[in-house]
Amino acid sequence: MSGISAYDVIVVGAGSMGMSAGYHLAARGLRTLLIDAFDPPHTGGSHHGEPRLIRHVYHGGGHYVRLALRADALWRELESLTGQRLLERSGVLNVSDPCAYAFDGRFADADREGVLYESLDAAEIARRWPGWRVPAHYRGLYEPDAGYLFSERCVAAYRSLALAEGAELLTDTAVLGIGAQGGGLTVSTSRGDYAAGRVIVSAGAWFKSLAPSVDIPVQAVRKVVGWFEADERLYGAGRLPGFTFGGPGGGYYGFPSIDGAGVKIGRHDGGRPWQPGERLEPFGAYPEDESDLRAALREFLPGADGRLVRGAVCKYELSPDEQFIVDEHPSLPGVLLAGGFSGHGFKFASAIGEALAEWTASGTPPADLLPFSLSRFPSATAASTP
Repeated sequence: MSGISAYDVIVVGAGSMGMSAGYHLAARGLRTLLIDAFDPPHTGGSHHGEPRLIRHVYHGGGHYVRLALRADALWRELESLTGQRLLERSGVLNVSDPCAYAFDGRFADADREGVLYESLDAAEIARRWPGWRVPAHYRGLYEPDAGYLFSERCVAAYRSLALAEGAELLTDTAVLGIGAQGGGLTVSTSRGDYAAGRVIVSAGAWFKSLAPSVDIPVQAVRKVVGWFEADERLYGAGRLPGFTFGGPGGGYYGFPSIDGAGVKIGRHDGGRPWQPGERLEPFGAYPEDESDLRAALREFLPGADGRLVRGAVCKYELSPDEQFIVDEHPSLPGVLLAGGFSGHGFKFASAIGEALAEWTASGTPPADLLPFSLSRFPSATAASTP
């Protein structure tokens, strides 16, 4: 591979996960190249539009709770290293119809990991936060130590630290392919070829198309969020916590009005399939873009059902079980795959990046990444078999 620039590690996709990994790799002294199709932070992926919830009482098992706690510590470390405010501890209120979803499993995991939370009924929710309208049989789970992250600031902060540690970044560069060559790996791009001993693929909605020779069941989905004018006395930052709510009408998440920007709300389920290369239709292209969000506000947060201030479009990369995929490529040793974050990955980006760097440096996966193995999808491993 003479004549090709060589690195210890190449990270394909320098958004939230990739930029975090790039910093942690470079901080370990590994010669690191980050490649992104845009110029992060940017609006072409999943991290734009600011804030993202960070919660610790998590569904899916104790490994998620431990990962969330580690991520929280690393976000605080990032704040300390950069002197920037990245995390607001607003508290997070989760509201659910127990007939559709019960919190019991979360409580057990949180108790084991020592996470502070409160179990609330509808009357207590209404007393504390008068802007809520909650059916009498619904239940609430409140985390006082949870909150939200300023996502674009977080990506920019990791970018500055990664570059300060010696990582290199190629922006506005398309990755055309990844392959084995001469005992190493080659990443072909629109700017030429680059060589490395290891490659991390963390390309968001492009993940499936950039993971060569393996059938990974990930579907990219177009998602929308909106900001709505609200009564600041009820829904302003400092008065309303971050929130999620779910029932027969779907699952939603959102944030208080920050600096008068309006209450931000998005729908977690649903969305329209999207493929790399297709046009991503802007907010408002479909009637449900606004109507779904407004109907949810009208039902649960009626004082936030005001004028649409703005809307935005992003992408989810959904795995079939909505659990992450973090594993070594089954037929390309040295290639780590990190994707399928299914719309709830950002809060973990600091810890996932650290874990990817640890795996890369040691050759051994951290224990809390093992549940994210490709082995739970037989078709993915079978597709790599000659």
